[in-house]
Amino acid sequence: MSDTAFPKGDLMKGKRGLIMGVANKNSIAWGIAQQLAAQGAELAFSYIPAMESRVRQLGESIGVEFYVQTDVMSDEDMDRTFAEIKDKWGKLDFLVHAIAFTDKEALKGSFVENTTRQNFKDTMDVSAFSFVDAARRSSELMTDGGAMITLTYLGSERIVPNYNVMGVAKAALEASMRYVARDLGPKGIRVNAISAGPMKTLAMAGITGGRQLMSTGRDWSLLKEDTTMEGVAGAALYLLSDLGLSCAGETLHVDAGFHAVAVPDVSSLSDS
Repeated sequence: MSDTAFPKGDLMKGKRGLIMGVANKNSIAWGIAQQLAAQGAELAFSYIPAMESRVRQLGESIGVEFYVQTDVMSDEDMDRTFAEIKDKWGKLDFLVHAIAFTDKEALKGSFVENTTRQNFKDTMDVSAFSFVDAARRSSELMTDGGAMITLTYLGSERIVPNYNVMGVAKAALEASMRYVARDLGPKGIRVNAISAGPMKTLAMAGITGGRQLMSTGRDWSLLKEDTTMEGVAGAALYLLSDLGLSCAGETLHVDAGFHAVAVPDVSSLSDS
C-alpha cells in the first residue's frame, strides 16, 4: 500500500489505540498508523461512510481488524463508537486525532469576506471540539494512563495565505490540547500535538496555492527538505510510546525547521 518504510520493533507491543482521520494512503494518520503497527500496536480505525472501503483496504494491509463508523459532529455516534471500543477492548492506551474540515470556499482569498457564521461553527466543531470530545471519552477508557496526540499546522501561529478559518480552528485546537493536558495529566495521560510541515495530503490539496506552500516550506526550512512522513510518524511514536514520558502539553514542530525561520537567507533559495 505504501513505499514508505517504517522501523519495526516492540515499543507499542501490548498497547491498543484508536486512529481517527485515515482518509487515503497519503494521510498523515495513515503514516502514523503504519509506524505504530510496525511497533506492535493493535489499532482501531474510525471512518465516515464515504471513506469506508478505502479505510478498510488500508487497515487490512497492516492487520487492522477493528473499524468503527463515526460522525464526530453527532453525540449519538460518539456514544456508540466508544461503547463499541469499551465492549471489545475494555480499555484504551492511546488516541490519534487527525480530523479537520472546512468549506473549500473558505480557504480562498479573504478570511473576513469568506468566513460565514455557519462555516465557522462547523469548522470549530469538527477541527477543534472533536478532539476535546474524543479526549474526554478516551480518557474514561485509559484506566492505566495513556497518551493522546492531535495534528496541527503552523497556520495556527502565523498567517498562511488561504488557510484562513482553518488557522483559527488550529489555534483553538492547540489551546484545547493544553487544557486537556492539564486536566488529564493527573490521571497519567500525556496529551500533545504535532505541527507538521506542508505535505502531499488531501488536506493540502484543498488549499489554494498548496503546491507553493510545499515549495516555500522546503526552500525556507533549516534542513532544505520537505517534511517527511517518516519524520512525522516517528514523532508520533515518540509521543505515544514510553519514549515520550514526561512530555505533556507540547506542540512538537516536525517541519524541517521551517517554524524557526523569520527571514530566509535569500542566497540559499532555489530558483524553482
